[in-house]
Amino acid sequence: MSQTPVVTRFAPSPTGALHIGGARTALFNWLYARGRGGKFLLRIEDTDRARSTPENTQAILDGLTWLGLDWDGEPISQAAGAERHAEVARQMLAEGSAYKCFSTQEEIEAFREEARAKGGSTLFRSPWRDVAEAEHPDAPFAIRIKAPRDGATTIRDEVQGEITIGNDQLDDMVLLRSDGSPVYMLAVVVDDHDMGVTHVIRGDDHMTNAFRQAMIYRAMGWELPVFAHVPLIFGPDGKKLSKRHGATGAAEYQKMGYPAAGMRNYLTRLGWSHGDAEYFSDAEAREWFDLGGIGKSPARFDMKKLENLCRQHIAASDDAALLHEAEEFLAAIGRPKLTEGQRDGLLAAMPHLKERAKTFPELLEKAHFVLADRPIAPDEKSAKNLDDVSRGILAELTPQLQTASWERDTLEGVVTALAEAHGLGLGKLAGALRAALAGRMVSPSVFDMMLVLGRDESVARVKDASA
Repeated sequence: MSQTPVVTRFAPSPTGALHIGGARTALFNWLYARGRGGKFLLRIEDTDRARSTPENTQAILDGLTWLGLDWDGEPISQAAGAERHAEVARQMLAEGSAYKCFSTQEEIEAFREEARAKGGSTLFRSPWRDVAEAEHPDAPFAIRIKAPRDGATTIRDEVQGEITIGNDQLDDMVLLRSDGSPVYMLAVVVDDHDMGVTHVIRGDDHMTNAFRQAMIYRAMGWELPVFAHVPLIFGPDGKKLSKRHGATGAAEYQKMGYPAAGMRNYLTRLGWSHGDAEYFSDAEAREWFDLGGIGKSPARFDMKKLENLCRQHIAASDDAALLHEAEEFLAAIGRPKLTEGQRDGLLAAMPHLKERAKTFPELLEKAHFVLADRPIAPDEKSAKNLDDVSRGILAELTPQLQTASWERDTLEGVVTALAEAHGLGLGKLAGALRAALAGRMVSPSVFDMMLVLGRDESVARVKDASA
């Protein structure tokens, strides 16, 4: 298989939003394929017609798009392949690796109740497995696979290692129901084969499925893919990640304002490692990611680590790219679009905003000074810096700003000299200036704000505040 181009797939069920665990599975598949020049395919497993909705499908596509996980070709609908899946079941029947089972649900349940009462195995052993065609009744039937009865089956997993189970643990699972509809286990194998999937990277809750699916591969004479079953994600308390731990959906993290690059870095590191590397770029992740680096134990979701990585990625991001993602964040939470002036101001201010912000709400709060229009209304905290004394000093500062050379060192010298003339530290006057320019306590340095705003706007705001 080493000569075969790598093809991976992500196969979510559109019965809910894109979960963080699913997002990480998609990311691992994407990284493995992209790092080897292969294909990353998307299959929507929409056979549960009662719970699968177009809205959920779109939410999954939106979540993957936000995370920057592009897929090759069009998403494939599993439900659309039902006839192909049934065709394979009928082929197995014709070739003798499957058989017709006429047992009713009542008979199967009665068998299991009796087995439970005796403390025996509840795996159903159909009495129709070896009955000749001539003795079949004219009645509805399911098609079941002929599972091996003796010996053992071993699967080599790239994460879990070699795993062996006795074949007495495998049942003659149904391939085609009596109404002619294929089961999920069959559909997955046929789709993976037909899509040319070489590597199945998925959660380790599917490990037992691999043994059942392997029976179909072998019955059809198809080569098994490389399996890699990844441990699940736990919450900080060591239990499976769920709503009780907070946000679990990718869309929720987008709406909380975490940058996609930071999420990719964190989710890649969540259960996989490359030496001591914590922070890395997408290019490094694609180059480094391999199946051998995935741990066998569940990873624990840690918000502090996520925020730390997000802070680093925001600081390292291109200013224009950050502006674009900030606008996407605003759209995701239903906020109005930025005006052209606000976009220009935000882009100009970005070098002074991105150093310590962990999320886009933090960055935009710091950017209030370029997003707000005059007159600037100070919030309660910053208004405390605008007492009568401070207003008087700002009134003195206004004509000096009108004539000063508009450079940082000059501006800092003017403000410092005025503060000293009044027996004040620079911090006292800077607090009043911050209230005048931004109306907020959280902002860039007053000198950075003045340079971004320009002389006319800065002077006008100081004049407003001193009135």
